[in-house]
Amino acid sequence: MKEYDIVIIGGGPAGLAAAVKAYDSGSKNILIVERDMVLGGILNQCIHNGFGLHRFKEELTGPEYASRFIKEVEDRNIDYLLQTTVVDLSKEKELTLINEKNGLFKLNPKAIILAMGCRERPRGALNIPGSRPSGIFSAGSAQRLINIDGYLPGKKVVILGSGDIGLIMARRMTLEGAKVQCVAELMPYSGGLKRNIVQCLNDFNIPLFYSTTVSKIVGKERIEGVYLAKVDDKRNVIKETEKFVECDTLLLSVGLIPENELTREAEILIDQKTKGAIVDDKLMTNIEGVFACGNVLHVHDLVDYVSEESELAGLNAAKYVQGKIDKSEDEIKIDAGFGINYTLPQKLAIKTLEDDITVRFRVNNIYQSPKIGLYFDGIKISSRNKKAVAPGEMEKLLIKKDDVKKYNPKKIEIALEV
Repeated sequence: MKEYDIVIIGGGPAGLAAAVKAYDSGSKNILIVERDMVLGGILNQCIHNGFGLHRFKEELTGPEYASRFIKEVEDRNIDYLLQTTVVDLSKEKELTLINEKNGLFKLNPKAIILAMGCRERPRGALNIPGSRPSGIFSAGSAQRLINIDGYLPGKKVVILGSGDIGLIMARRMTLEGAKVQCVAELMPYSGGLKRNIVQCLNDFNIPLFYSTTVSKIVGKERIEGVYLAKVDDKRNVIKETEKFVECDTLLLSVGLIPENELTREAEILIDQKTKGAIVDDKLMTNIEGVFACGNVLHVHDLVDYVSEESELAGLNAAKYVQGKIDKSEDEIKIDAGFGINYTLPQKLAIKTLEDDITVRFRVNNIYQSPKIGLYFDGIKISSRNKKAVAPGEMEKLLIKKDDVKKYNPKKIEIALEV
């Protein structure tokens, strides 16, 4: 196996965009490693439209969006290995991989880009009382069964969780002839995009119940129904509000978790809010030459933003290989202030600042007419008005290099004024 300058772990939208950008930035010796049989990642099972509006200014399905980047990779003759799993990543940047053709082998690239995506939170993490009958699926598993394998998981459906996958599957199941009884959401707000609530629920008269959860599962061989109940401010079930809803299928759309087992093995620092790596504005982790992007870094709402962020990782990995950047010890921490759940990146590398640094963040609740403020050492530098913000939609803010140089802050904070 030949050695590579850059190895990208993951051949989904993040890995593909990073590879193309790294190649176009002058680093031609690149390998993409993908454990599936094809490139494209999760987009291959997302046959609904709505992708590419920001990136391509047109509405594409998931496979169409992926195919555009796959073509870019193939046009550049970028190497990729399919059905290949990375089993170990050391802090010295040594990769251990395995596949049927090559067996167990190692690579020692100059730079690594983590682009492994995310996985669904399992039912076991929810501790729902009841037996373990058939008919309970994660929303993503049900999506694959319908869109890839051609199976309908059930005819009468309850969906727990109003993340985007759950909302999209409510529409998909309805279009395939199933009856979606309702969507229940533990929180007092949805975790999905507003457009998906409108297009996937409202347009099909599917009810959405907030501050509601599944308190019990009924059924022995196959699920026969669930009890839904309201929850209080501490998310405890209010027993007297329980009501039985008949169903033969329960879909769980209860959150996504960045796929970071390899990241932890390499002793890369993890942000407890994002569950992804802590990175600077170059998307470099605490290990020099290891970058992270896409849903393995933090869960995105739009794939267009995944591509944009991953191109930044690809650009900087190429610069690192070419000796144009290194690991900066002079960093400024970015704090999540009032109303902000997390920021990405979490810090700025002073020595190699770009003119404009995009900071993405999510709020921790629904706020009407807030101001988003940028603070340097507690002094407000700028603010802008928003009609409303919600946790389901990512926000962004620009930090200007000239302002950082002018004020030389020790700490930067993003906070809401309400």
